[in-house]
Amino acid sequence: IRRKLLSNKPCIDGLKYCKSIVQVDGTFLYGKYKGTLLVVVAQDGNNKIFPIAFAIVEGETVDAWFFFLHYLKIHVCSQDSLCLISDRHESIKNAYARQGSGWTPENSVHVFCIFHIAQNFMRHFKNTEQKKLIINMGMYFLSLITFICLTIFQQY
Repeated sequence: IRRKLLSNKPCIDGLKYCKSIVQVDGTFLYGKYKGTLLVVVAQDGNNKIFPIAFAIVEGETVDAWFFFLHYLKIHVCSQDSLCLISDRHESIKNAYARQGSGWTPENSVHVFCIFHIAQNFMRHFKNTEQKKLIINMGMYFLSLITFICLTIFQQY
């Protein structure tokens, strides 16, 4: 088996009760079985992780991510106005942008996880204090956007 994607009906049905944000990530499988585990999760109203689907694929390739993202958009996360969070892996960016994936600027937005950005920073600069600053800047920016949106909302 080259690729296998699994999800179940309660997870798919439960997605409508979650925030319109999904996060994808991949990790290598070690041991007897080789390959890569791709996962997608959402966040419920209690800020808890809600599993949606996972796949076992041959590696973090553009084709494997395209297979995963295409299946998700067509069969699992079919609603519009979704935010897809990922690390800055080139294969995810390319699969998201590939024609036919189902993910378009009209129905979704692709953003990068601040935690992964900080980890990538640490890989190059090895400064834990600056890593904390990067995460705090991301949180501050999010708070600022939330404040602006609430201010605009209160005007109406």
